[in-house]
Amino acid sequence: MTRRLDWDGLLNGRDLGGLPTTGGGRTRRGAVVRSEALDHLTAAGWEALLAHGVRTVLALTPEDGPDLAPRPAELETVRVPLDERAGDAFQQRWSGPVSGTPLYYPAYLREHPEAIAEAVGVLARARPGGVLVHCAGGRDRTGLVVLVLLAFAGVGAADIVADYRETERTRAAVTARFGMPDDSAPLAEFLAGRGTSVEASLRAALAGFDAAELLRAGGLTPGDLAALRARLLDPDPVNLVSSGG
Repeated sequence: MTRRLDWDGLLNGRDLGGLPTTGGGRTRRGAVVRSEALDHLTAAGWEALLAHGVRTVLALTPEDGPDLAPRPAELETVRVPLDERAGDAFQQRWSGPVSGTPLYYPAYLREHPEAIAEAVGVLARARPGGVLVHCAGGRDRTGLVVLVLLAFAGVGAADIVADYRETERTRAAVTARFGMPDDSAPLAEFLAGRGTSVEASLRAALAGFDAAELLRAGGLTPGDLAALRARLLDPDPVNLVSSGG
């Protein structure tokens, strides 16, 4: 079953369910969706979002543009702006092309576990229903949070990398909305100049990474981790052992 979500007005949406875990299980379909900002959804797009089961939106941006069609009253939107949580000094240190790559992920995870835990805590404590996670284009900040979620769930590095790279499929259409060209090729050249690549930099971020330890250091409780595990994983006894928490 495809994970891509064809909702009217959405370009870069996909369900994080159906991914295999190291314990032999799979992530739960309908639990978490990732996408770009939702301001271009039409009324039909919002209806499709609700029909998919989404009831909470986690926005990793301080604000978005005005919604093209009214946002359903059934949705709760929670904002955890990751850039602002990191502060000006961090943003300045990681500004320019590097901010559009996973190169900054290890530094963010190491220096700001409380911001990651705040974002992930929204999923742990969300009301029943799916949670949609988005930033502006659905790649960098969303990719960082999704990396933590999938690593916590026990998804292997190859599948985490593949999910991140799936965003490249629609990148040109997403950047066109901002009046900008597709930056995938220039960023690949930038990474090559640093002696790395998208895949290699993601694998470096995942090497030795313990998502549960980070989330605990950021302030999540054992109850939060149990709730997050239950949300992310299919209710299979094998899965419940595989989350590393």
